[in-house]
Amino acid sequence: MAKKESICDSCSSKTENCEQSCDQKSLITVRDNVKSVIAVMSGKGGVGKSTVSTLLASAMAKKGYRVGILDADITGASIPHLLGLKGGNVTTSKQGLVPPESSMGIKVMSLNLFFEQEDEAVIWRGPMLAAAVKQFWEEVDWGELDYLFVDLPPGTGDVPLTVIQTLPLDGVVVVFSPQDLAIMIVKKAVRMAHTLNVPIIGLVENMAYLECPECGEVIYPYGKPKGELVSRETGIPVLATLPIQPVYSRFGDEGKLEMLEAPELDQLAGRLEKADGLH
Repeated sequence: MAKKESICDSCSSKTENCEQSCDQKSLITVRDNVKSVIAVMSGKGGVGKSTVSTLLASAMAKKGYRVGILDADITGASIPHLLGLKGGNVTTSKQGLVPPESSMGIKVMSLNLFFEQEDEAVIWRGPMLAAAVKQFWEEVDWGELDYLFVDLPPGTGDVPLTVIQTLPLDGVVVVFSPQDLAIMIVKKAVRMAHTLNVPIIGLVENMAYLECPECGEVIYPYGKPKGELVSRETGIPVLATLPIQPVYSRFGDEGKLEMLEAPELDQLAGRLEKADGLH
């Protein structure tokens, strides 16, 4: 899939004479060393989007790919915590900021890595948030990557818009949970991607069920999974249906994150690996 050179490519108001006066034009830094850029988005918060971003990155790293995560959820950054990374030790090189690596070799850039206290509040307005995301793309030495996952904040506001319009996305993965409200709102994210001409790779239905630890009975706390229904209504395939409180990883005795065997994750990684337009 061809990389976008500017947000003009997705501008619905583009004309032959607009380039000289358009205040939206913003050329991006093209990084040929990053093969695929995939955003993970959701219509609302609380559906486990950051967890899915981390699981995706970990599953692809486990398959031998070179992987990074750009944490664009600036005010709710949680990727470092999920990967066991501590803040306050970001370094620089001649090429820019050096992204710390998790125990699985996943490169990460997140605002939380600049804070020694991970619960430090980021009280910024929209333009500052968007600027930080662009810096994380343009001023970070990502090196050679097969996949860079961009963990977006929920909703359709400034930061998701900045990412979609200024980063060379190959596509997005949309996360939702089975509640009726979440399903209604996930369609807003789908419409946003369609409006901005960004391919949607697929849907991930998270927190769809759980298994009783005592008897193994499958329980559906929000009703039966609705992924196939949403897929029929939107025309977008379901990549995976994940359980609530998934135990897909753990921290070993030395504090290193270890991926466990899980058929749902293998399915998710395999479908992403074969997605049209990637590699």
